[in-house]
Amino acid sequence: MNWDDTTEEAAPERLVGSVADREDQAVEAALRPKDLGEFIGQEKVREQLDLVLRAARARGATADHVLLSGAPGLGKTTLSMIIAAEMGAPIRITSGPAIQHAGDLAAILSSLQEGEVLFLDEIHRMSRPAEEMLYMAMEDFRVDVIVGKGPGATAIPLELPPFTLVGATTRAGLLPPPLRDRFGFTAHMEFYEPAELQRVIHRSADLLDVEIDTAGAAEIAGRSRGTPRIANRLLRRVRDYAQVKADGRITRAIAEAALKVYEVDGRGLDRLDRGVLEALLKLFGGGPVGLSTLAVAVGEERETVEEVAEPFLVREGLLARTPRGRVATPAAWAHLGLTPARGSGQQDLFGA
Repeated sequence: MNWDDTTEEAAPERLVGSVADREDQAVEAALRPKDLGEFIGQEKVREQLDLVLRAARARGATADHVLLSGAPGLGKTTLSMIIAAEMGAPIRITSGPAIQHAGDLAAILSSLQEGEVLFLDEIHRMSRPAEEMLYMAMEDFRVDVIVGKGPGATAIPLELPPFTLVGATTRAGLLPPPLRDRFGFTAHMEFYEPAELQRVIHRSADLLDVEIDTAGAAEIAGRSRGTPRIANRLLRRVRDYAQVKADGRITRAIAEAALKVYEVDGRGLDRLDRGVLEALLKLFGGGPVGLSTLAVAVGEERETVEEVAEPFLVREGLLARTPRGRVATPAAWAHLGLTPARGSGQQDLFGA
């Protein structure tokens, strides 16, 4: 239920990938919660945001600009739509990569209605000229439109109606301080706990008219990488399996059998993740090994290993990035049921 729209970054299609494909977008539109009361998880963010919105409504003013940061699939777009709904305002959705020139941003801003919510996804990827124009728009609700070129260029001030900007980013560290400081409310979206994901799965199953028991929901939640978008994607694939191979009801046994078919193991690792670990353990004794060498061994591009597989493996404590190279942790050996090689680099670093 709580997801944000896909970024425009290229990513391989993976069942446990956090970037939304077209199918995800279509399903998410139907499953998204409509208000903060329906939104599951992110308790602190919901509480703080509720105060901001209620206070703005009481003053009869537009809400402060909001910055949402966090990994894909945690609910940034959903929250932006909830902000608009709670304020009774329309919402305009665009993304940083779509704004390559200041004129692109000026055209969007000049067409906003009073109180409208502008959702700017992947705001850190906006062009620098547009970013500088946004400073004045956020602070003074005004932009200067440059007419002409060279010495004869003239700046024409354009007044804007009050609006609320909701910026979303997966890489908050790339935002320049002047832009970050102009947001009145900043929130970081955390990964979900399994219990929260179970609630997400039960809600989605009800909306999709899928029968699922508590154990089945727990099994799917445990393999969802702390991300609601992935939980809902796995739910749909398990539903397909249950309809074809069983009576349509999802139990723990059905969920385990279905996710085995889709090569998603008990910790949420897929073929790529296990391939990286197996190469690191079996070919290089647990490391350390350079990224390029590891990528060649797996048969993937360096960027794919570094940006797609490694973040989750590091977060799960299965792999470590060190100055000497990539190193498997004792948990990685245990997960694959292997015995650490004597004298391996991981023994020296982790004391295994």
